[in-house]
Amino acid sequence: MTIARRRLLQLAAGIAALPALASTASAETYPARSIRLIVPQAAGGAADISARLIGHWLSERLGQPCTIENRPGAGGNIGTEAVVTSAADGYTLLLAGSFNAINATLYEKLSFNFIRDIAPVGGIMRNPLVMVVHPSIPAGTVSELIAYAKANPGRLNFGSAGNGSPQHMAGELFKMMAGIDLVHVRYRGSAALLSDLLRGEIQMAFDPIFSSLEHVKSGKLRALAVTTATRSSALPDIPTVAETVPGYESVGWVGIGVPRHTPTQIVERLNAEINAGLADAAIQARLTDLGGAPLQGSPAEFGKLIAEQTERWGNVIRTAQIKPE
Repeated sequence: MTIARRRLLQLAAGIAALPALASTASAETYPARSIRLIVPQAAGGAADISARLIGHWLSERLGQPCTIENRPGAGGNIGTEAVVTSAADGYTLLLAGSFNAINATLYEKLSFNFIRDIAPVGGIMRNPLVMVVHPSIPAGTVSELIAYAKANPGRLNFGSAGNGSPQHMAGELFKMMAGIDLVHVRYRGSAALLSDLLRGEIQMAFDPIFSSLEHVKSGKLRALAVTTATRSSALPDIPTVAETVPGYESVGWVGIGVPRHTPTQIVERLNAEINAGLADAAIQARLTDLGGAPLQGSPAEFGKLIAEQTERWGNVIRTAQIKPE
């Protein structure tokens, strides 16, 4: 081999190694500038508030601003796609949620594959829904509601924030597992749903505790059960649906994801800081105020939750033949 050819091969090897070296260097100096956290939902909801809590925490811990950018639309797909197509450098984060696990099956022609294209960093909050009914419904327990629905097939309806929303999926899963006929009434958001429920225009809903708690405490709505496997600290005296329908669980959740191929060191750094925030008493108290609970864990554990939830809701969507609006 000539000296010139040997030199050429050495240069080629050096060039090939540059991306890995650059990745390592960027991970070691991370973060060197501001970070943006994209929230694929409108401002003001529990998910958005949890993002702002963690964003503020990360700003303080990482020494760089973490700005919140709301990009609602298409059930969360617009904001998610913006992150999927961003550089995998740790400077664009996604507030991922249960909507992503639902959308993976609900939408047949997405430009991305959520599980493939978003790397899990860590959970933030597990947020139960609460089964609430209008006081005119003669049911004080889940078993009484099931009996009433079986005696009046097709006459009991439940509202949701739209096809494929977490409220809708919770109701469809309950229908399947309880063996009852409920009529789904879709709205363009939780505010309109609650307004009709309070007036008795619809009979029941699976609503986030955050938005229903005040009405439950005032007696305007009756809480029958929460949808998590264990009882909620926000409504400690209210049983779970699973206490009547074994195996039932429908829980909202949010966490942080990043574009795939983001350096492992950056993912681990972000995970450690997020978990530190979730161990903070003030953040824990604020999440409780939102009706939720901290969702701590490793990137692998968060990834396992995403995979399990995607499979669960995929089965429900296919069985109930749910289509996007």
